Amino acid sequence: MRRLRDERGSAPAEFAMVGGLLVVLLLAVVQFTLVLLVRNTVQDAAAQGARVAAFADGTLGDGEARTRQLVTASLGGRYAGDVTAAYELDDGIRVVEVRVETTLPVIGLIGFRRALEVSGHAAVDAG
Repeated sequence: MRRLRDERGSAPAEFAMVGGLLVVLLLAVVQFTLVLLVRNTVQDAAAQGARVAAFADGTLGDGEARTRQLVTASLGGRYAGDVTAAYELDDGIRVVEVRVETTLPVIGLIGFRRALEVSGHAAVDAG
């Protein structure tokens, strides 16, 4: 019975269990932060591309090119693959929508292609 109540040697076992759990939690937080970084960067690039296309002398191609340029400079070329721009009507106002379908990072930067879709909008300049 005395050996069952003896707690010597339990600290390393408890440290290993709690340490493993903390490492998993830390990696999950880092991965979530990486997903948010990719999403916010691509969304900002799409909005900037829509603003460029909405200028009086801008074209849809200019908006797509600017979006690709920003995403490639920030995240790399594989995240700038599928970029489209189109004119739309929103409550009678003509707007440009730039849509980006990109990779959603699941493990590090490895992820599912076209799993993340974001768009940016800007009102077309009437001048």
